[in-house]
Amino acid sequence: MFQATLGRNSPYRIYNAIEKARPVLLCNVIRTYISVAERMNDAYTKAHKTLLGKKLPHDVNIKGVFACNELDLREVRVYGFDYDYTLACYKPSMDFLLYNLGRDRLVDKLKYPEGIRELEYQPGFAVRGLHYDVSKGLLLKLDSFLQIQLGSVYRGLTALSDEDVMKLYKSRTIPLAYVESARGGVNKKDASSKMVQLADLFSVPEMSLLCNVLDYFQRHQIDFHPEILFSDVKTSVQNCHPIMHRLVQANVSEYLELNPDIRKLFEQLKNNGKKLFLITNSPYNFVNAGMTLLVGDDWIDHFEVVIVQARKPRFFTDESRPIRMFDTETGVHLWDRVTKLERGKIYCEGTLKQLEAITGWQGKQVLYFGDHPYTDLADVTLEHGWRTGAIVHELSHEIQTLNNDEFKLNCNWLQMLTMLIEDHQEIEDNPMAKNVLDKWIEERDRLRQQTKEVFNPQFGSVFRTYNNPSYFSRRLFRFADIYTAHVTNLLHYSSEHTFFPRRGVMPHEYWSYFM
Repeated sequence: MFQATLGRNSPYRIYNAIEKARPVLLCNVIRTYISVAERMNDAYTKAHKTLLGKKLPHDVNIKGVFACNELDLREVRVYGFDYDYTLACYKPSMDFLLYNLGRDRLVDKLKYPEGIRELEYQPGFAVRGLHYDVSKGLLLKLDSFLQIQLGSVYRGLTALSDEDVMKLYKSRTIPLAYVESARGGVNKKDASSKMVQLADLFSVPEMSLLCNVLDYFQRHQIDFHPEILFSDVKTSVQNCHPIMHRLVQANVSEYLELNPDIRKLFEQLKNNGKKLFLITNSPYNFVNAGMTLLVGDDWIDHFEVVIVQARKPRFFTDESRPIRMFDTETGVHLWDRVTKLERGKIYCEGTLKQLEAITGWQGKQVLYFGDHPYTDLADVTLEHGWRTGAIVHELSHEIQTLNNDEFKLNCNWLQMLTMLIEDHQEIEDNPMAKNVLDKWIEERDRLRQQTKEVFNPQFGSVFRTYNNPSYFSRRLFRFADIYTAHVTNLLHYSSEHTFFPRRGVMPHEYWSYFM
């Protein structure tokens, strides 16, 4: 990482050769060039010694719960949960299953080329939170300022060069109307928005299938329309969910990660006088198979209310869609008017307003956990004042990476090197100083790429681009009061704990904090 700038062609040798052959005035200019370059190299050496002399930062608690907004659990009387990727976390076999089902449906139902059936799922290719440019057929990552993360724009499985990206978009910054719906919904698409964000974990195999098929078309010189391809892939994967539900029900242990702490969490919350409820878009039989494995045959007894097939986010936004009772014996949605919600019974559809009216649960006394920042969290916090917790499964991998000593060292040096570049960039027409500065910039570029690729070789961290928060993480932090990798991490905190967000350092405050 540390490279000496002085060597056989050092400014001293250049100076000695030139001084004998140049007028004094020119020698004074060269001497000035040398002096500036020497000071820059001295600053570099000093900074590097400082880096090696510093203690590395403490490890991040992989089981921690992190606060975006102050949350006092003493105010929370009711805990609500989504099911998929909140209570139920799936093994990689789920990604392979969804990919294979969607791929085969493209061939069998939509008559895509038979060769597509041979395309295999590539785990680790994509991360959630990416955007797909429907009109251009590109998968890319945006930061919180709607800037493209260069080096992470893919057409199929091929990364586009920075030059090609700039030719297509003319600027690194994408106009807001190009990214977000005119109706204001960041998870909706209409004619004014050209991009779709893929923000849940079920979309990761969908992105891999999309890129694989696009790559196949390009390699075989098959003409296609990017928007039709996106629609076909998305529809194929979504239409396979009922098949996926049946296959997982039949062999739930093959797909579901066991977590005995979920039952402990439920019992701890109940012992502290808290009420629990479950609202999920998944069907009853699928949820029942998973919850029976995770919690036991009596799982339903832990909840005051269980609502399946809720059709979120419509459950949170619709005004007049009645709650219906679900008969678990016949699998029929009953037509009886629901005027009360009883423990031990299963309900479906309905609206949040009805739930609040019947139960009296409102505002900050409710804490709801989900994995999708839009479908699960946005409306309940913005429109209804519920407190929210995001379950971010990828956080475990992110924290493990952050705790690596080499990564910590590289991040610290990247910061220090950036400050060196900023402090010494006013070099005017000094070619020797410019040579030193160019080497620093090259080293910084290498470090930026290394610290990105340790998270994911193609797209980097779910939470950030090179410098800025990612589009996904900024929205997550806006809609979630707290976030953690697993819901059972709450077991490490009492029911009277208050989560305090860390005081964020603004750019103009940096020097008063760290110097």
